Amino acid sequence: MATQPQSRRSARWLDKRIEDKGLRPRFAAYLIVAFWTMAIIVFGVVERLVDPKTFHSVWLGMWWATQTVTTVGYGDIVPQQTIGKVIAVFLMLGGLSLLAVVTGAITSAFVTRAEAQLRASGEDPTTRQLQEISSRLETIEGELARLQRGGLPSA
Repeated sequence: MATQPQSRRSARWLDKRIEDKGLRPRFAAYLIVAFWTMAIIVFGVVERLVDPKTFHSVWLGMWWATQTVTTVGYGDIVPQQTIGKVIAVFLMLGGLSLLAVVTGAITSAFVTRAEAQLRASGEDPTTRQLQEISSRLETIEGELARLQRGGLPSA
């Protein structure tokens, strides 16, 4: 039996993970952080290869990529080549999405915890409203059934 390429195996694992447990915000944040960590490494190396006069080492390229992805951008190192600037645009847009997803994951965790506490204490306003609506509906249905039987409306 031939072994599957690692990328196919990883994709199947990811598909199964999402199917089994859904795409929770925390897991999505982990995936995005892992992706951008790899992007920092890859684009740091690429910048070194594309613009060796500006990026004297791979580490300097990764430092620049980290600054760019995190939207810090000190400006101490700037790509001189057009391809480097295109890479910078990609990293900047990706950095914004990274921050947005991580912020959303943290916010979602807080909201989920607060909702769970409300439900546990019986103070969930949504549940209370549904109970009130259900009670009113039962009253209306009772009145409708009485009217259909030919009874007089109640005062």
